[in-house]
Amino acid sequence: MEEIVVYVHGKGGSAQEAEHYKALFPNCEVIGFDYHARSPWEATEEFSGFFTAVRKRCGKLTLVANSIGAFFSFASLNEKLVDASYFISPVVDMEQLICNMMRWAGVSEAELAEKLEIPTTFGETLSWEYLCYVREHPVSWKIPTRILYGEKDALISMETIKAFAEKNNAELTVMPGGEHWFHTKEQMQFLDNWIKNRRPCKETENKDGLASPAYSSGNRAGSLPCLQQGRAVRIPLGPKAGV
Repeated sequence: MEEIVVYVHGKGGSAQEAEHYKALFPNCEVIGFDYHARSPWEATEEFSGFFTAVRKRCGKLTLVANSIGAFFSFASLNEKLVDASYFISPVVDMEQLICNMMRWAGVSEAELAEKLEIPTTFGETLSWEYLCYVREHPVSWKIPTRILYGEKDALISMETIKAFAEKNNAELTVMPGGEHWFHTKEQMQFLDNWIKNRRPCKETENKDGLASPAYSSGNRAGSLPCLQQGRAVRIPLGPKAGV
């Protein structure tokens, strides 16, 4: 197989969601990864083993990952296993998210260090081990990446996602009014078009391999493309970060 696409779901999702992406990657084999990891240290072993096996079967491997599935991918994969990636509402700064959840739960760092685990009223269990791990293993991502982010994402701030995109030279697209979970008809239509406009097309392919001039590689870390009144515009992110 020339290209295989692996879909990695978010929390509460399933590998069956990969069925939706088959129409968006018509010339590829699309696989849903039914992983069991619940922590980055578990993901490191499980993800690397799965992707190593898949990589042997294809000339190009494209990753599509959602939310915490993207975070587990950051923690486990590298440019030897993945050629390109599409991230939907990715958790790009887990330390910050954990600290935010501690604040929401009214839990101090000293208290968490003492108790090690503290359940919350919003369904998450705070873990001292998890917090220490993400601090000791900062994300390093060198793979060509495109990110889709919802303007009203309640988990990941706009500042956080923009900083990650700039640092890693990733293309960032923001859906006005979009949420962390892309699930409504309008949101899924936006998601579908986001991918379609970035896939190579013989009829409209640009020099950089992208199908739509409005979403060219010029929209990488130096600018932020988003839709406004039906057309793409660019919002400056500042100078491009060094690699």
